[in-house]
Amino acid sequence: MRVSGQSTDAARVIESGSSVLGIEFGSTRIKATLIGPDSTPLASGSYEWENVLKDGIWTYDLDDAWSGLADCFANLAGSVQDSYGVPLTRVGAAGISGMMHGYLALDKNDDLLVPFRTWRNNTTAQAAKELTDLFGYRIPQRWSIAHLYQAILDGESHVTDIARLTTLAGYIHWHLTGEFVIGTCEASGMFPVDPEAGDYHSEMLGQFDKLLLSRGFSWTVRDLLPDIVPAGAVAGTLSEEGTRLMHSSGNFASGVPFCAPEGDAGTGMVATNSVRPRTGNVSAGTSVFAMLVVENRPAKVHDEIDLMLTPDGQWVAMAHSNNCTSDLDAWVALIAQAVAVMGGSVNKSELMEKLIPLALEAEPDAGGLLNINYVSGEHVTGFSEGRPLFLRHPNARFTLENFVRAHLCSALAGLRFGMEILAMDEGIQVDEIRGHGGFFKSGEVAQRIMAAATRTPVTVLETAGEGGPWGMALLAAYMVREQQDESLASYLDSVFSGTATATVEPSAEDVDGFSMYFKRFKDALPVEAAAVQNFQ
Repeated sequence: MRVSGQSTDAARVIESGSSVLGIEFGSTRIKATLIGPDSTPLASGSYEWENVLKDGIWTYDLDDAWSGLADCFANLAGSVQDSYGVPLTRVGAAGISGMMHGYLALDKNDDLLVPFRTWRNNTTAQAAKELTDLFGYRIPQRWSIAHLYQAILDGESHVTDIARLTTLAGYIHWHLTGEFVIGTCEASGMFPVDPEAGDYHSEMLGQFDKLLLSRGFSWTVRDLLPDIVPAGAVAGTLSEEGTRLMHSSGNFASGVPFCAPEGDAGTGMVATNSVRPRTGNVSAGTSVFAMLVVENRPAKVHDEIDLMLTPDGQWVAMAHSNNCTSDLDAWVALIAQAVAVMGGSVNKSELMEKLIPLALEAEPDAGGLLNINYVSGEHVTGFSEGRPLFLRHPNARFTLENFVRAHLCSALAGLRFGMEILAMDEGIQVDEIRGHGGFFKSGEVAQRIMAAATRTPVTVLETAGEGGPWGMALLAAYMVREQQDESLASYLDSVFSGTATATVEPSAEDVDGFSMYFKRFKDALPVEAAAVQNFQ
């Protein structure tokens, strides 16, 4: 294959081993991005996977994680070969990220004790409440410590044998490098982290250990948790065993330095250059969450607001909703089947591209239609299970345009609960929100609905489509930066300098329409509760 110009330069970068690799284990895809020294994406690869509801628990088969990693890397290497005519045999730095938090418990032989429990599970309400009351600090249901304590409360036999506790990103990193560590942002979703100390909160560790002693456990929680490695520090190198897990042929070099593993919350902040105070970002796809970087820890404990840290240790107020676009995806798949029945054929992605713009032709409040998109439970509103519902009054304007807009508004209703608290109770304001994730593939449509839901200007960067694996690659590149005293915020400013942006201001009509829809949504939650109770 002949290459020239820019392709030749990229080929030289790849052959020299100075490119940087980011891999993210997302909710629906394992994705890899290779970037150059200037942070420009060079190639990508992916592998589709999906969670399953098994014995009442949302989980993934970790054998699929390893086969998916190998397939994803092979896909990336093939893209490099096809595009630049060179093999991918080494990189200068790498990093692993994954869907945030959850529960991976291992015994002293490093064997998995129970299937991986993902962020999507809302089965830890009692534990989350008791720990929140004990610490005076919000503990969400998806956090690792909530899962651990709920297992203790439920008398699960495996907790007597537990020796390690980590997240998906930490688990993959550990097997690739042999280092049982975690990044600052992801760590703050396992157990509260003290930003001043750069470690787990010592007082809260002691409080939890007293709970353990009262129940007869001899181990301490700190014994289980991975060590925290800050952004910019080396967190291990790719081992020979790790190389074989990534690339079975063995022609990829070991010894690659890895940065600390992070969750998709951290990579989202990095990928949108949202790590300074008064910046914020929204990730919207299978789930939706807004992360607002604040100068000080919020004064009150709110059930709807999580506290985390940026990868470099700044306070973050997070409004998170488990449910975003999964129900919409299911409806679009159904419409595609209807097209097939009529003898047609349509790609689901193409159909989505045709349907979503119709929302701009709809009535601002979706014409009286209502969708409750609870495919799974929703902690924001107190649901441990979900039953997707579509409701309408007999005289509602039941048009395709209103139908689509109702689904888009529903996707952001959970986020609105948290955003109202941040703005009204805590007085937290941001200058703009930067959007990323699959929801924003529809461009202006998504930005308009998001601006209406958050009542804030919404900006999408030219690079927003690169997503989590690109954000992880940037963290890996920051680890090997030339100026070691450069802060993460300053480094990202240089990366994003000159990046094109598109900003949509919230319109009064859209804001009012979403507010009407949101009231309808809140008023109908007792209907959802009845569905969960009676539709088994």
